[in-house]
Amino acid sequence: MSEVVLIGRETELAALTDVLAGLRGGGAAVMLRGEPGVGKSVLLDAAARCAAADGMTVLRASGSEFEADVSYAALNQLLMPLYGRLSVLAPGPAEALAVALGFGAGPAPDVLLVCTAALLLLNAVATEQPVALLVDDIQWIDRASAVVLGFIGRRITGTSVGLLVSVRSGAEGFPQRGDMPELVIESLAAAAAEALLDTTFPRLRPPHRRRLLDLAQGNPLALLELPCTLTETVHISISRDELIPLNERLQALFTARISALPERTRRLLLLAAFEGAGELRVLRTILDTGDGLIGLADAERAQLVHIDDANARILFRHPLIRSAIVAMSTHEERRGAHIQLARAVSEDQERRAWHLAHAADGPDETVARLLETAAHRTMLRGDAFAAVVSLIRAAELSPANADRGRRLAEAAYIGAEAGGTGDTARSLLTDAHQAAPDSSGSLHAANAAAFLMLNGDGDVTTAHRLLVGAIETGDHRYRADDPALIEAMHTLLLLCWYGSAPHYWEQYFRALDRLDPEPPPILALLSKTFPDPVRTGGAVPELVATVLAALPEETDPTRIMRIGTASVYLDRLADSRQPSWRIVQQGRNGGPPRRHIGALMHLCLDDYLTGRWDEAEHLANEGQRVCDSGGFPFFAWYFRYHRALIAAGRGRFAEADELADEITHWARPRGVAAANLFARHPRVLAAMGRGDFEAGYQHAVAMSPPGVLASHVPHCTWVMFDLVESAMRTGRVAEAHAHVRAMRAAEVAALSPRMALLVAGAEVLISDDREVLTQLEAVLDAPDTERWQFETSRIRLIVGEKLRRTGAAASARPHLIAARDGFAAMNAVPWLERARNELRATGYRQGERVSPGIVPEALTPQEAVIARLAARGLTNKQIGEQLYLSHRTVGAHLYRIYPKLGVSSRAGLADALSRHLGAAAHGSADDRPG
Repeated sequence: MSEVVLIGRETELAALTDVLAGLRGGGAAVMLRGEPGVGKSVLLDAAARCAAADGMTVLRASGSEFEADVSYAALNQLLMPLYGRLSVLAPGPAEALAVALGFGAGPAPDVLLVCTAALLLLNAVATEQPVALLVDDIQWIDRASAVVLGFIGRRITGTSVGLLVSVRSGAEGFPQRGDMPELVIESLAAAAAEALLDTTFPRLRPPHRRRLLDLAQGNPLALLELPCTLTETVHISISRDELIPLNERLQALFTARISALPERTRRLLLLAAFEGAGELRVLRTILDTGDGLIGLADAERAQLVHIDDANARILFRHPLIRSAIVAMSTHEERRGAHIQLARAVSEDQERRAWHLAHAADGPDETVARLLETAAHRTMLRGDAFAAVVSLIRAAELSPANADRGRRLAEAAYIGAEAGGTGDTARSLLTDAHQAAPDSSGSLHAANAAAFLMLNGDGDVTTAHRLLVGAIETGDHRYRADDPALIEAMHTLLLLCWYGSAPHYWEQYFRALDRLDPEPPPILALLSKTFPDPVRTGGAVPELVATVLAALPEETDPTRIMRIGTASVYLDRLADSRQPSWRIVQQGRNGGPPRRHIGALMHLCLDDYLTGRWDEAEHLANEGQRVCDSGGFPFFAWYFRYHRALIAAGRGRFAEADELADEITHWARPRGVAAANLFARHPRVLAAMGRGDFEAGYQHAVAMSPPGVLASHVPHCTWVMFDLVESAMRTGRVAEAHAHVRAMRAAEVAALSPRMALLVAGAEVLISDDREVLTQLEAVLDAPDTERWQFETSRIRLIVGEKLRRTGAAASARPHLIAARDGFAAMNAVPWLERARNELRATGYRQGERVSPGIVPEALTPQEAVIARLAARGLTNKQIGEQLYLSHRTVGAHLYRIYPKLGVSSRAGLADALSRHLGAAAHGSADDRPG
């Protein structure tokens, strides 16, 4: 590694060169943090020279406060030198990266695809020689670029890519503190400050030297710049009583140096300051001559800028220089520069819109529309924060109060929907109302207010009434191509679902029927499959196929979430797993928390239904954290629900009940009936796991009465099998038969293979007809059935129990073994123990370990199961419900068991079983295949 000497920075430079030297063995990322002028840029320059001397590819960019609102502006700077290397990527990532960076045209790409493409490109280049990425002033880079850099920084371990970034102390942005290791750059120590001053200005008079050291306070930029302007004027400015802050003083010194430049040079520097990326190509386009950049020579000689010949860029020696150039320019000079830049970047609509916005000296509806369009394009990339900024500026430029209010209301809606309960959305709503008092009734304003209300007090009824009123009194004439109306309809659909009552839905469907010419496909599908799928979910097979077919190519996070929601009760969440994971990664990398939460909801549900319970618990915990930190307390109940389901399934019954109680206590006073109903599900599951079938029945019928699949309570289909089983085990045969008849009449089996499985399982519960069992076995053998691991295992357990009870032990064993293995994979302890007990009752003994002295014939297989259940504390009635025996039969068995084990009552069963049966009495792995 080539040596570079910086006075007083030996330790910091050594740390950076160590990072670079290690790139051939693995990537690393470091954030330099320090005050302005402390030497961060100089250290990055030194690191760049070291990397270049060592044969590395060096890519550089710097943040610009004038381009902080232009998506991917900094990434464009950084990766511009690799434009010719995009062909190393597959067509999809290459196209996404080219579009994001402005190299190509096409639809706005998915953010995660852009992140992945950038990382893949860097990795490809790094296979030839290590790559050093250096980004100065990261606090000013646009958020979209920051997301990509954060993504790269967390994934370069094991590559030959290094990332060095600098940030000002006190600056809060993204990447955030903690995203990567930090190297804090402090002011120079006294001895180093003196050495730097003496080396650079050896002839300073002692009084000036001492005063400069006092003023600079170890800031290297001040030590280098203050002596350069030590004139009569500066003598006054550095008097001992002067209290001007150091940064203002330095900027004033740069201003003095800039004032001495020719006018054409100052014009060039102003263009470069606003252009942001420092592209000489853009400056030449503006000047329209080959020799127009000659004026930069004076700025180079004044050591204000230097030219990066390799990348054809102009670089300012310090950000304060750029600030000084802008500060000393006139209004007309700034306006003219932005107009020229807007013409030069006309192919980049977003950048052009922002330059025109900066050039506007009053309301301008044309520019406002351009910014509004840019905001909508930015939203397609998932950058809600940048969209809000664009809409706010568009509102400022709106001549008409109605347009100003509308744009502020839309900004408030996007901010509330994407970012939670922040004060910004509330403030924007207030501003929208002040701009146009009637805008408070506009759809965007009502949408924003509804979201804020939901995440505030969680008042579903008031939010529903507010939004219905806005829809019914709006001037949209129910046009299906009105974006605000369609957004409002999507929000209203969710509010109706949270309310979970038919009267909520009446007003929704009245508005839906009035849409002209017809609802958009996703809204149409949601309206059939989400509110009441029992009655309408099976009527849209062609629409389902059309919408889901487009899902793999979909990049808009909002559309992905809505398609996933439309497929929940059709059990088609598997189709959206991959796009949902993309959105989760976007959220983890700083994307909008609302979409992150939605994707986690869908993944948690699919994980639960398909037996990925470890992942479901992990994602549910993540979801609760995102709700807490992202400003979305309303949605936390859904993740408590999933935690409760897994706790119930794994036998942590107290935890499941406690989480269900938390949901109920939160939901009931807020009118969130859906959450209240959902809380019944883990209670049903916990009761069934405990063998308390009476409690299981009561919780199930609280969701939907026996013989009825409740209207607009779609979740009742998820406990219909539990209702039938608990009814049969508690002697409610008529109720069980009535519920199965309702399932048949509604043709629930047509909704999905899982629903077909549950209906077939319920049929077997109420019938001893061999033909019914044959039909169920055909369903179990279907290729899609095993995906539903928990429910398949439960139904196989039921089949095994019934076959064993009728004396067909050999036929029961395959079902019971499959059930046992499925429960074991999920660690579903209560059902696993039940499956093992049933296996033993069939005489299954594969791999069983028997303690010395035990007489295997002491108890029959059924007596052994009854003894174990009684030893656990179950009553005769509960044992009978599990084994399909009367409580009197259980009692008769126990009286035969006691003398065989040498005890006189059930109180001694546990000790006797432990003594006679050893480990087998505690549900050990003795019956697992060897």
